[in-house]
Amino acid sequence: MVNSSGEATPPTPPAAATLSRPVSWFLLAFGVWSWVIWVTFVKNLWKDGSGLAFDDAGDPTAYFWVHLLLAITSFLLGTGVGLIGLRGVRALRRTS
Repeated sequence: MVNSSGEATPPTPPAAATLSRPVSWFLLAFGVWSWVIWVTFVKNLWKDGSGLAFDDAGDPTAYFWVHLLLAITSFLLGTGVGLIGLRGVRALRRTS
């Protein structure tokens, strides 16, 4: 950027983003909920007796691998979202 006298000025750093209290708590709750739901799902998937997750020889099927990949992805996203919410809650507690 150039100011009115023709001199270059350094760019202004962006302001820090803040989350509201309800949004912070929602994100934290979503992260916890993701872990509760998907841990339960993986336990049930592992104990599947219907033949969907494991074939007759006991080997995992495509259904198992796809749903395990979905669970891992949800764990990662839930963890990330939950950590953002936790940071928001902690920041709000420091300022109040």
